[in-house]
Amino acid sequence: MISYRIGKKYESIRQSEGIILASKIPANAPLLMKDVYQKIFPQVNRELNYWKERASEIPNPELRTQALASIQDKKFHCQGGSVYSVLAGDSWKEAIRFIVAYQTISDYLDNLCDRSTSLDPEDFRLLHQSMEDALTPHNQVKNYYKLREEQDDGDYLIDLVITCQNVLRRVDNFNVIGKYMLELEALYSDLQVHKHVKHEERIPRLEEWFHLYQQKWPMLSWYEFSACTGSTLGIFCITSYALNGNMNEELAKRIYDSYFPYLQGLHIMLDYFIDQEEDRIEGDLNFCNYYQNEQELEKRLIYFVEQTNEQIKNLPDQTFHEMIQHGLVGLYLADPKVKKMNKAYETAKRLMKASGRKSQFFHWNIRLYNRLAGKY
Repeated sequence: MISYRIGKKYESIRQSEGIILASKIPANAPLLMKDVYQKIFPQVNRELNYWKERASEIPNPELRTQALASIQDKKFHCQGGSVYSVLAGDSWKEAIRFIVAYQTISDYLDNLCDRSTSLDPEDFRLLHQSMEDALTPHNQVKNYYKLREEQDDGDYLIDLVITCQNVLRRVDNFNVIGKYMLELEALYSDLQVHKHVKHEERIPRLEEWFHLYQQKWPMLSWYEFSACTGSTLGIFCITSYALNGNMNEELAKRIYDSYFPYLQGLHIMLDYFIDQEEDRIEGDLNFCNYYQNEQELEKRLIYFVEQTNEQIKNLPDQTFHEMIQHGLVGLYLADPKVKKMNKAYETAKRLMKASGRKSQFFHWNIRLYNRLAGKY
């Protein structure tokens, strides 16, 4: 009902402006949001409902608890990532199937590493082997729980991996483009291993890890680099283009270079920004805490916005990628947690202003959607 009401609103806007689409990629923000509410979110819900039912059948109670919690608490990750499905053309449902399955793996493993029973980096490494296997159609699935006490998930994780593999088998030249996705995955998995070990080991491991890459990205601090590796958006972008048959090695490299580090970094820094108080209470690692003060944090967030604007100029469908950037700012700063952030609330307002009117459109649009959905 909510998606219908908002969709009707944007259909009215489209007609009043006389917009004529030249392609299946929405030409402006109102059209994109119409697709999001009427097509993408309902399909995401169907996919997530399937995986929620599968998770509820997991025999081991601890694995079942973490699987269900990851879907319940992090649904918006799948919703946000699935916006990339518009790049897949007629294969948009397949793109959503992949994005939901892959993001569900990510969120589930994050719970297992962050909230569960192990602090063993080798256990974390083996768990995240599933994310590499999901991007490698010819890889055999494994017992990813071999190094932990909990074992029986009723093949839940294996089925998620196989779902991703089956979608990627549809991509004719995957062997050419897959290496860029695997590079992004390797960085992501390294981060998850290093940041979830014993508290006293986390910062030394992350700093040592960054030293391996510091020469390539000297403009970043160790905590900014870590944030940049924590996003799956580049993988979703490459996959969606590939499913539409619009992918080659040159474009895959351009996406990699345009999304990493800045757009992915902006994505995760915003996520940490709104979670500062929550992470302080829980004692969780938050990369925003390592800036000298609020002014430096604000300056660097604006820097990431500016650099993202420059990098996405190198991509086809530039307007779409600009909407992604503006949508990220609007989405995260529309979270109800922002109003409770004291000094950081003023930073959020200035960041919204710096990002521009398009971010403000997404901000108020998402606030409206959340209000209609009963989140306020």
